[in-house]
Amino acid sequence: MGLISKIDDIGRPAWIALVVLSFILFWPVGVALLVYLKWSGRMFCSKRYGHWNTPDGRNARDEFRDWKRRHRWGREASTGNVAFDEYREETLRKLEEDQREFRDYLDKLRAAKDRAEFDQFMNDRRGRPPAPPAQTGEASPA
Repeated sequence: MGLISKIDDIGRPAWIALVVLSFILFWPVGVALLVYLKWSGRMFCSKRYGHWNTPDGRNARDEFRDWKRRHRWGREASTGNVAFDEYREETLRKLEEDQREFRDYLDKLRAAKDRAEFDQFMNDRRGRPPAPPAQTGEASPA
């Protein structure tokens, strides 16, 4: 039984520890080890390498796709009660609409405040006496 098969028996933590240790000791060995892991399929949940598959034979990528489908990116999956699911969807839709309306209201308030501040600035500027003309630095003939 070789070193690689012993590390394979321990699993992913052993490979990660070996890579980190090799980078600490001598970085070219760490790079070589990463290239080997990628080439051999021991990295990135390869379908060829069975140790990183789930117990039922599916790989981690399929598991993630199933999880994403079940949770619909942050929303819980169906509870099994159609009436409750419809009520929940309607409530969430109303909350999202209220949130959008509130953001629009805040944007209008900010725009009105900005407009008032700008108008005040322009009124103050108009009320100042004009600045004296700048001197060009040329000497006048005497």
